[in-house]
Amino acid sequence: MRDAAPQAIHLADYTPPNWLIDLVELDFTLDPKATRVRSRVHFTRNPAVARGDLQLDGEKLTLISAAIDGEALSENDYQLTETALTVPADRLPDDGFIWEAEVEIAPADNTALEGLYMSGGMYCTQCEAEGFRKITYYPDRPDVMAPFTVRIHSPMPVLLSNGNPVDRHGPVAEWHDPWPKPAYLFALVAGDLVAYSDHFMTMSGRPVALNIWVRRGDEDKTHYAMGALKRSMTWDEQVYGREYDLDVFNIVAVDDFNMGAMENKGLNVFNSKYVLASPETATDRDYEFIEGIIAHEYFHNWTGNRITCRDWFQLCLKEGLTVFRDQQFSGDMRGHAVKRIDDVLSLRARQFREDAGPLAHPVRPESFVEINNFYTATVYEKGAEVIGMLKRLVGDEAYYKALDLYFTRHDGEAATIEDWLKVFEDATGRDLTQFKRWYSQAGTPRLSVKGDFKDGTYRIEFTQETKPTPGQAEKHPLVIPVAMGLIAEDGTELEPTRVLEVTEPRQAFQFHNLPSRPVPSLLRGFSAPVILDHSPSFEDRALLLAHDTDPFTKWEAGRSLSRETLLAMLRDGTPPAAAYLRALTTVAGDDRLDPAFRALTLALPSEDDIAQGCVDAGLVPDPTQIHTTRKALSNAIAETARDALETIYNQMVTDGLYSSDAGPAGRRALRNTALRLLTPLDGPVRARAQYDAATNMTDQLAAFACLLEAGDTDIAARFHEQWHGDRLVMDKWFMMQVAHAAPEEAVIRAKILTEHPDFDWKNPNRFRSVIGGLTAANPAGFHDPTGAGYAFLTDWLLRLDKANPQTAARMSTAFETWRRYDADRQGLMREQLDRIAATDGLSRDLAEMTGRMLTG
Repeated sequence: MRDAAPQAIHLADYTPPNWLIDLVELDFTLDPKATRVRSRVHFTRNPAVARGDLQLDGEKLTLISAAIDGEALSENDYQLTETALTVPADRLPDDGFIWEAEVEIAPADNTALEGLYMSGGMYCTQCEAEGFRKITYYPDRPDVMAPFTVRIHSPMPVLLSNGNPVDRHGPVAEWHDPWPKPAYLFALVAGDLVAYSDHFMTMSGRPVALNIWVRRGDEDKTHYAMGALKRSMTWDEQVYGREYDLDVFNIVAVDDFNMGAMENKGLNVFNSKYVLASPETATDRDYEFIEGIIAHEYFHNWTGNRITCRDWFQLCLKEGLTVFRDQQFSGDMRGHAVKRIDDVLSLRARQFREDAGPLAHPVRPESFVEINNFYTATVYEKGAEVIGMLKRLVGDEAYYKALDLYFTRHDGEAATIEDWLKVFEDATGRDLTQFKRWYSQAGTPRLSVKGDFKDGTYRIEFTQETKPTPGQAEKHPLVIPVAMGLIAEDGTELEPTRVLEVTEPRQAFQFHNLPSRPVPSLLRGFSAPVILDHSPSFEDRALLLAHDTDPFTKWEAGRSLSRETLLAMLRDGTPPAAAYLRALTTVAGDDRLDPAFRALTLALPSEDDIAQGCVDAGLVPDPTQIHTTRKALSNAIAETARDALETIYNQMVTDGLYSSDAGPAGRRALRNTALRLLTPLDGPVRARAQYDAATNMTDQLAAFACLLEAGDTDIAARFHEQWHGDRLVMDKWFMMQVAHAAPEEAVIRAKILTEHPDFDWKNPNRFRSVIGGLTAANPAGFHDPTGAGYAFLTDWLLRLDKANPQTAARMSTAFETWRRYDADRQGLMREQLDRIAATDGLSRDLAEMTGRMLTG
């Protein structure tokens, strides 16, 4: 018999908790198979609601005992289910009481990596969103906040929890976190670890001890992460006025982790790939991610911890704001132009794709079955774009004034989107009723543009439309800030950046007293997350590519030319225009431009991006044809720009000691772009020489990719021989072989790698490296017309779902675009989705995702 379908939870049904908490006391006696957790929770009645039951969440717990105010409870005093323990109101004191419970759990058996689990002999926790209920019975909801005191019993040499250390005697350690927090921010770590330590002096002169805890042998790879942490702390003081509030800040690197990192108060737990780095083992991209994610988790101390979200529907309040803050930080550290382009590429690749398919949902969802399924690009990246639009609309000064008010008004509270917007309305006097639709309306708006020039006046008309999405057939006009300028035909700027507010379905603006026909530079800085439906001439885009003063729209001009060229090649075999190839060659050889910008301009749209472009153009995408056509255009660019590319390769050498700073990293990015373009023309000699001479992983991995695509039969074995002892580098080894396999060989290569003795499918990083290497990095291989890729993915999803439902559900999104392909591929993917849906014992995580993809 199939299990009953899990019931959806709705935002409209929110009710405040019956009971609040003054203090939580936890006592852990750690054992891999039989950890005892004793809780002592000081409850007080919530005066805002009528007296009600005590509702405690709990899953996979063995209850040993329970008591209220020291009096033991019998089984007749409460109702116990697989997910909750409820004490009726008539069994409770009127105003407050102390709840005590003892439970037993088995961390070593916890393969889902939620709650308390083990990783390489280390005890660690992951409680967001609802993992704490797998540790003890508790009201596991973000609007219940309390200080925590934690005592840990274990022979492990390092015993850590939230807050400040209180005492350590032999095998017992005590920690106290004075700041009220919800249970999802609880953390505990115990293991044989070593620390790289430093210190930080806050702006008020208070010292903070800093520690990054790692496995023995990894301590030399923590220096960059420590520097990133200190830069983050300084930046948050200088830009937002936010000072750290504990005596110690600990980071722990963990190999088995479902996500990137977790902002637990005072004890951040990180996926080790976002902490550990050395020039020999980490790429420039790795360093960039480490800096950004360290910053993101640290910034949560105020935007997420001190002020949290009232319920999980408000997740974007903490995540969207914190992503925006880490993007600001990374821009300040590495350069805003390239950072903005990189953020937009990620948004379009992940969030626009999400908005266009069956998994579309608002930035603030209205309902969910499993909250883990809504840690999405929409909540994070689009949520950050909404913050950026708000800042652009009210201006910098008003934005920071509103943030100061937000921190003052809601410190120590669990807030909502309404609270957030009310702060801006009070600080600026602006009515944000229409703007609020960005939080409630799913889908990516399409902004159509028409322009006309007559008698010195340029008139531009915008039409906005958002297509229906699952559960939302009717759409309403949004507030869309369009930053634009005007460029003269001789390349001079006629009108500097000006922000137009498009609020109506159709709206026109005029620019007067212009000396000549202007070329509009639209959506500067990507001022709104919209699809721009605008078809300027080739000459106008070439003009913008050569002369636009805004880096994003300059890059976008080249990007749109590449997309248009690819679509023409796919539609009827039209060869790339010589003028287009010359334009890219000019950019490639322009030494006045940032090398990183030049590398981005030379990079063609991804195969997935091209597939969506086909759909927008009324074509049915053929992944095999897209792959072949994209390679053909890449070779045409290389042929035309050969001289410039050879000069780049020879000139962009980074001598001396390795630096991950933006300047040297940009030079390596451009040089390796030249290597990638030249290798198919000239053969593997240059790539092999670079591989042999490489002193850093960025250059070695770039050469490795080229050699794999060139068919070098020995290079994978050489790489493995050199790096088999480094688990993070081996993740790259697995991924690269699948990502750079010929499409017709990709599924076979992935199957072979899953049989390799180093493939640990229960480790999320290793699983993603192979399965994601196929589904995300080799679309033509995944969409092999036989359906082998679809069956391969389904086999592994069903296997992983029994051990780690959260990761299985996230990896299932490879099927979200199934309706955009030809009938044969649709049928093959539908067959696999039906197979998943019909499986007995499916987790609610994977069941919800499959159901949405089938019916959305």
